[in-house]
Amino acid sequence: MLEVQQTNVDLKLGPLLRYVDQTRATVWVETTRPCQVEILGHRTSTWSVHGHHYALVLIEDLEPATATPYEVHLDGAQVWPPAETPYGPSVIQTPKADGSFRLTFGSCRRSAPFDEQGFKDFGPDALVALAERMAGGDTERPDALLLLGDQVYADDPSDAVLEKLREAHGGRQGSEVADEIGNFEEYTWLYDDAWLTPAVRWLFSTVPLCMLLDDHDLRDDWNTSLSWRRWVTSQPWWHDRVVGAYASYWVYQHLGNLSPEQLDKDPTYAAMRALEDEDERSSYLDAFAWEADEDAASTRWSYYRDFGARSRGVRLVAVDSRCSRHLDPDERAMVDAHEWEWVRRHTVDATQPIHHLLFASTLPFLLTPGLHHLEGWDEAVSSGAWGPRAARIGERIRQGMDLEHWASFRKSFDLLTDLFTDLIRGQNAPTSILMLSGDVHCSYLAEAGLITVDHPGTAIRQLTMSPFRNPVGKYIQLANKLLDSRGMTALLHRLARSAKVADVAATWRTAYGPWFDNGVMSVKVTGDEWTVEVEHAALEEQRQVLRRTLTYGG
Repeated sequence: MLEVQQTNVDLKLGPLLRYVDQTRATVWVETTRPCQVEILGHRTSTWSVHGHHYALVLIEDLEPATATPYEVHLDGAQVWPPAETPYGPSVIQTPKADGSFRLTFGSCRRSAPFDEQGFKDFGPDALVALAERMAGGDTERPDALLLLGDQVYADDPSDAVLEKLREAHGGRQGSEVADEIGNFEEYTWLYDDAWLTPAVRWLFSTVPLCMLLDDHDLRDDWNTSLSWRRWVTSQPWWHDRVVGAYASYWVYQHLGNLSPEQLDKDPTYAAMRALEDEDERSSYLDAFAWEADEDAASTRWSYYRDFGARSRGVRLVAVDSRCSRHLDPDERAMVDAHEWEWVRRHTVDATQPIHHLLFASTLPFLLTPGLHHLEGWDEAVSSGAWGPRAARIGERIRQGMDLEHWASFRKSFDLLTDLFTDLIRGQNAPTSILMLSGDVHCSYLAEAGLITVDHPGTAIRQLTMSPFRNPVGKYIQLANKLLDSRGMTALLHRLARSAKVADVAATWRTAYGPWFDNGVMSVKVTGDEWTVEVEHAALEEQRQVLRRTLTYGG
């Protein structure tokens, strides 16, 4: 390994490998001061907001179907990879010549020490275990890694961040949010805490990352209902909190989701690079963040990526199911009309055939059938099916039990069912529709079918993986298993019927799971064939490893 040169500027965070196609890649970095960033001969200048310095380097002219090691230079001095590292070089792997593709995904990762207490409270870290296996020479490296929400916990930070908060804001004691993240600067502490773990830092530098935000990236139950939103937006701390959340999410997560063509059209990215004064850039980004919360149609967090072979390849459609909600009880929608038009444009109305559709939503589309009926009943009651008094009780149940998945936004559930039906009825029906989700702190695979169309050539599966590192207690595990039992499912179905909840145009069953250990799930696609692998994290002689739980062929 080459010795790293000493310089007065260094990497603060990163590098994060983000977008990769046949000949191009983007790499994100945060640096300790303004500088020129160079990777593989491609240079760009940093830009700053709120005292922090960032760059997204576009690398072009890569060779197709090759693995290219790279270094990061700041003002001409090499700062990455570290002089002493057990993980080897960071590599940009362009898509394979045979068109095969492997995506690994999951959600919900808490930051905690890797000591006896940390393992007792949170278990082994599935992302660390994945990195350790890759560094050991594993040939089944992911071609992309999808992080499906709760990358950071703004409402429940780690002990290390909590100590910094209390040192910085002793005067905030007594507030209900005294121990929560409050602004952009404090969000940067969360990302440092989560992404500086050496194994994870190397993993993120060598596997292309796709990301979506979920509630804990801002606050638990974010946009659960209209009454919750009316309450939270009236709080004195809300403005700084939501501005910090959206602004930091755009910088740390969303920016790298975009292709070079999308970056060229992004007005916020253009402003960050064109405005010369940091205060102007910070004000611009803050105004953008505030408007994103006030008017969901003003921005878009959903995105898509095409993987594998260019003709009839793999399309990932990552749908924002948190920020773009419409919360009016009379017409609730998980995805508002503005966002839904975009979803259809990049699925049913896509300009090129989709061989395998990976439909990603942080929240699962298909829950266990019992929970599905419970959420349908609660939405109907909360919307007045049993009168105003029951509606108030239903709303308390909705918030208290986190009943906010697609099943509790029945209009959107039906629209998505219709979308899959239209896809299958089209000229080029996909071979598979795989719904990728996290959030629920368990993993399972559900086999599904549509009622209004036969689709023997199209497999529909719900693939849910959560958490990377944040297991739930035994009582929640028992509740999940109870809700999946035949008797409870039948009882809750009758309850939903009593509130005049119509059945949906789909059937499904939990084929495997639920499991509750930390882990990752992978989808491997080769031509018409697809395979799902479920792996869970374990400790073996103080080493964090992944153990194969299931291999499921399509």
